[in-house]
Amino acid sequence: MDCDRRETNLEFCNCTYSCDKKGRCCECIHFHRRLGELPACYFDAEAERTWNRSISYFVSLHR
Repeated sequence: MDCDRRETNLEFCNCTYSCDKKGRCCECIHFHRRLGELPACYFDAEAERTWNRSISYFVSLHR
């Protein structure tokens, strides 16, 4: 699926995964939501590098 904003989105994407959803935010959010996770853009660079996308990890960072 094409995304007209993909190049713009890539400028702000901090995800270090290598996947076909990079820069396609709507697909990325849908994918992680089905897994009960949040996408990388919800995490700062240090937390993102853990590759832990769980909601509980996100909450623990913001308590």
